[in-house]
Amino acid sequence: MQLPYFMISLDDYMLPCLNKKLFGIECPGCGAQRAISFLLKGDFIDAFTMYPAIFTIIPLLGFLLVDSFFTIKYSNKIIITLMVSSVILILGNYILKFL
Repeated sequence: MQLPYFMISLDDYMLPCLNKKLFGIECPGCGAQRAISFLLKGDFIDAFTMYPAIFTIIPLLGFLLVDSFFTIKYSNKIIITLMVSSVILILGNYILKFL
């Protein structure tokens, strides 16, 4: 199956991490763009390896979008659970990068 051109050349348009360029230290968001690129290519394992929180952030954004149009029972608990799990994964991944 042939991928569309914009998905193949997406890596050429990624923004560099300003924190890494200025201070030489990765920020907690480093790897998110590459993880999205891997997801669009269908490489889920590499996306998780690059930025594990991508698998909680995308459902969180999707749920927030749906919740803005429809009333969902227990939406606050779902949002808080997704947010807390995202923060734990982001901080855990950030700490593991330094070890």
